[in-house]
Amino acid sequence: MTKPVLAIVGRPNVGKSTIFNRIAGDRISIVEDMPGVTRDRIYSSAEWLNTEFNLIDTGGIEISDAPFMSQMKEQAELAIEEADVILFLVDGMNGITAADEEVAKMLFRSKKPVVLGVNKIDNPERKELLYEFYSLGMGEPIGVSGTHGIGLGDLLDQVVSHFPETVVEEKEDDTIYFSLIGRPNVGKSSLVNAILGKERVIVSNIAGTTRDAIDSSFEREDQKYVIIDTAGMRKRGKVYETTEKYSVMRAMKAIERSDVVLMVIDAEEGIIEQDKKVAGFAHEAGKAVVIVVNKWDAVEKDDKTMQKFEQKIRDHFLYLSYAPIVFVSALTKQRLHQLYPVINQVAENHSLRVQTNILNEVIMDAVAMNPAPMDNGKRLKINYATQVASKPPTFVIFVNDPELFHFSYKRFLENRIRETFGFVGTPIKIFARKKND
Repeated sequence: MTKPVLAIVGRPNVGKSTIFNRIAGDRISIVEDMPGVTRDRIYSSAEWLNTEFNLIDTGGIEISDAPFMSQMKEQAELAIEEADVILFLVDGMNGITAADEEVAKMLFRSKKPVVLGVNKIDNPERKELLYEFYSLGMGEPIGVSGTHGIGLGDLLDQVVSHFPETVVEEKEDDTIYFSLIGRPNVGKSSLVNAILGKERVIVSNIAGTTRDAIDSSFEREDQKYVIIDTAGMRKRGKVYETTEKYSVMRAMKAIERSDVVLMVIDAEEGIIEQDKKVAGFAHEAGKAVVIVVNKWDAVEKDDKTMQKFEQKIRDHFLYLSYAPIVFVSALTKQRLHQLYPVINQVAENHSLRVQTNILNEVIMDAVAMNPAPMDNGKRLKINYATQVASKPPTFVIFVNDPELFHFSYKRFLENRIRETFGFVGTPIKIFARKKND
């Protein structure tokens, strides 16, 4: 199931990022207790009235040296390209400006649903400022305050009402859906072609050639697969060359539909910050992950090169310690055959369910060997555990006081579960709940 996309568009300094943070809530602040998970503030996941959606903040795009109006148009065009619904934000205190009118013209041409939000309506006396904005022709303006959170409910009600009807994708039980993600030009399309053995996707050495996610079905040794090639950027001038971040939004759409995510790294260029940002989304989405180092044929090697590169990956991707690493070459097809058993294994682990009695034996043995430390005279007591979901494996541990279930002890129990049951390639989620007496 692919989430709809809301883009916040408007001229600079109208409060787009403030509204973005309000809508995103605490999802944007702390995403993981483990070091190494990074996230760019330009995109996030959000939810309103049980409707999940992806959120783009055009205010987060880096500004180049281009003229002011050109920058503003580029930001709006990018958001319009990606969005299902557009939140057009204006400044109620400043009134309509020429830049607002320019954005409005682009939104008219887009033919996409637009909700008009007037920011900085911080008190009832300012509601009269709304009337001027009817002249933009965007329907009824909704007054909001990013600073105080006023009016956001009415605004989001309108946004959600315009989302396209969600279609739940029907998957065959035994088919493994996997996608390739990574920053532009790491060789994702070349890998797709090498895996499929035909020119299914256009390959180019220009970063971001792929436009849309393309599904390809195939079968190998009686196992059915669907490979989703994550879309890059349509080349339309320098704006797309300087805004790689937007390729992440399309990668997120592919991640949502995948069982397994292949995180592709360029062996020649090594690991950069953008790799960690992209991989973080697969981890947060709870998908099985395989790290694929492409272009390995182009690297000068000795007997320790692979070992050193693998250690570098482990150092940079601390939160993906569970992910296996495969070194391949799309060009020479070196080690490509090793991908399939790894994909099969991590997909199986991702959907694995553990019997409750065996799980509790492992947990209780771990607690007996290493009891939780005292905390202000109190000690965590674990009553029992159960697996409540798969894809990813999710466990609930019933305890006397969830406040005593510290991160370090949670990590200890996760390690014991992994030692016992494997779970290679898949994240594990563990939650503490208070046992009802």
